[in-house]
Amino acid sequence: MNESSVRILLADDHAILRDTLRECLESEPDFEVVGDGADGAQAAALCSRLRPDVLLLDVEMPGVPVGVTVPRVLELSPQTRVIILSMHENPELVRELLSLGIRGYLNKRVSKHHLAAVIRGVMREGDEVQISVSQFAALAPQAQDNRISARERELLTLVSHALSNRQIAVRLNITEGTVKRHLRNIFAKLDAVSRIDAVNKAVAASLIAPLGPRAPFAGPASGARAAQPSGRER
Repeated sequence: MNESSVRILLADDHAILRDTLRECLESEPDFEVVGDGADGAQAAALCSRLRPDVLLLDVEMPGVPVGVTVPRVLELSPQTRVIILSMHENPELVRELLSLGIRGYLNKRVSKHHLAAVIRGVMREGDEVQISVSQFAALAPQAQDNRISARERELLTLVSHALSNRQIAVRLNITEGTVKRHLRNIFAKLDAVSRIDAVNKAVAASLIAPLGPRAPFAGPASGARAAQPSGRER
């Protein structure tokens, strides 16, 4: 493999699917599969050791829940782009995982060519996020309102999860000064006087998703750190 190859790690509890994915991906001249794991704990450990460019992560595996695995992976290997593979089209789960820093959420029915295009897309400069869920656009009205940018929505979602400026800066790989600048812009655009006021107004305008019940989703409250590096400064 040449130095420009995209280094990919696979995590799925079905060995035959891992083998099939490996075969499909390694037929691409610019992809290299560097390892595979059967659960979230193995995926995190392998990411720590191998530092892959991309992790293809099954959303439903035995052991550690995906909501714990994603922050752990991004803590151990901040440069890794996490792409979720799933048979489930759950927009609320997509939103939760996006708030944790995933770069893609794909239905397992996607074609080999589409998967390859998504991997190349998340490797490009910028904060490109790839979602292949048929219901997501219809159930995500916040994408219709352009009063705040995608980056500001991402940052405000982290604010709604009670992250500090420092935690947000670490999570988004930006400076605290940049976080404050984004917040000032958000306050001005929403005519908000505080972080809580901005979150409430953004939720009311469907700019970000309401937190809602969190019990079905085992996220950072289960022990993982909420503030993890992801993305680039904008």
